Amino acid sequence: MPMSLGSAFIKNFLGKAPDWYKVAIIAFLIINPIVFFLINPFVAGWLLVAEFIFTLAMALKCYPLQPGGLLAIEAVAIGMTSPEQVKHELVANIEVLLLLVFMVAGIYFMKHLLLFIFTKILLGIRSKAILSIAFCVAAAFLSAFLDALTVIAVIISVAVGFYSIYHKVASGRPFNQPHDHTQDEQIPELTRDDLENYRAFLRSLLMHAGVGTALGGVTTMVGEPQNLIIADQAGWFFGEFLVRMAPVTLPVFICGIATCFLVEKFKVFGYGAKLPPNVRKILIDFDTEERKTRTKQDVAKLWIQGLIALWLILGLAMHLAAVGLIGLSVIIMATAFTGVIEEHSLGKAFEEALPFTALLAVFFSIVAVIIDQGLFKPIIDAVLHIQDNETQLALFYIANGLLSMVSDNVFVGTVYINEVKTAMMEGVISRDQFDLLAVAINTGTNLPSVATPNGQAAFLFLLTSALAPLIRLSYGRMVIMALPYTVVLTLVGLAGIIYLVEPMTAQFYDLGWITHHSVPHMESVVSSGH
Repeated sequence: MPMSLGSAFIKNFLGKAPDWYKVAIIAFLIINPIVFFLINPFVAGWLLVAEFIFTLAMALKCYPLQPGGLLAIEAVAIGMTSPEQVKHELVANIEVLLLLVFMVAGIYFMKHLLLFIFTKILLGIRSKAILSIAFCVAAAFLSAFLDALTVIAVIISVAVGFYSIYHKVASGRPFNQPHDHTQDEQIPELTRDDLENYRAFLRSLLMHAGVGTALGGVTTMVGEPQNLIIADQAGWFFGEFLVRMAPVTLPVFICGIATCFLVEKFKVFGYGAKLPPNVRKILIDFDTEERKTRTKQDVAKLWIQGLIALWLILGLAMHLAAVGLIGLSVIIMATAFTGVIEEHSLGKAFEEALPFTALLAVFFSIVAVIIDQGLFKPIIDAVLHIQDNETQLALFYIANGLLSMVSDNVFVGTVYINEVKTAMMEGVISRDQFDLLAVAINTGTNLPSVATPNGQAAFLFLLTSALAPLIRLSYGRMVIMALPYTVVLTLVGLAGIIYLVEPMTAQFYDLGWITHHSVPHMESVVSSGH
């Protein structure tokens, strides 16, 4: 029986997504205007946030851009936010968007060097626990000076390379044949256990690295975008920021690394999978084959990529230009000096990042709704009116953590630092209390937010990457694997805020490591809409 036009429309809507998922999205689109106009705009705003998180959680069923984008378009259409506010959010976060467009593509052209280095590391460290700690510490160190998204893009590129090597061999193809991810189900049954164990092995390394970006990113003023905003409003420079955060970040880092070791040692929460012997042999054979067939041109390319990697690290650490522009320079140099000059060869590098860039633009549309509907205002007002200083510090940390789990860290940190600075200018709190609250805001936006992929941009990028479905890394699995880190980082951070920050800050004053500041001039900052 021929398909009717109506059935064709239904079939085309969201393609191969399950029927129940299609019905859910249609229901959301019908319910939202009803709630917004007839019940309460505030409730409708929180409902939209919950629906968007649902689309992220179902990323393996349907890429979130399409359903999330439909929800965002409807939100603008019915007046939950305006195109101007969405544009404001995009302009305020232009550096993040440029980073994704150019930096991730730049990493693509350095994959041979990355694969060369990480293959040596993977084959050289036999202990899974030590290997996991190495990935976590390396990601933390790099994220303290570079951007977390850049670091996770490197790790994803490496993991894709490792997965491709194994899959080619398991599918009966030579190393030098192009890889096709769509052929997963052709893997011989004899290799199925190896494949599942290998997926688990890669999942755990990626999650350790992802958490590492949070451990390192919280420590310095350049580690995360909101850190820079907070430091600017507090009048802190690099050294002072590092010292003021140390009472929280140092114990959190130590406990985070201990957690990494323990989850691997006791094989809990999806960790503990080791590199299967068959896969190790494949990687060793690959490394041997690469060494045998490496030409002078290949060696020259590795040297060029090494020099570009050095420029990348120096450029980012010294902030010689916007991250995205440094990424563009990497693309230009890496292609010019390795002979990649065809347009279609350049285009492949942008395939991974552009869908996520579009998704992030949709995400900022949801942030615009949060601003226009004042969804966080009741929480902010309640915390600001707490009189007891210690209680206020703890509640600021907790409130920032909870809100950062569902929203943009930069937005949450910016709104709170603005509100706290206003309170200081009006004489509600002292300058010393402002400094302590700034520490609580920074650590609160960075640490508890590892709980969910939407809490950390690096996690969200990993979830929506082409690698995630290959290694079966879903939203739910990420939340479960992040759980031990979430509990440890959140509780240790809270203990640091309550018991260590105030007394150690007083000691830092006595030692002359930090200085008392006068009340600064009130300035508005980006992304808050205030």
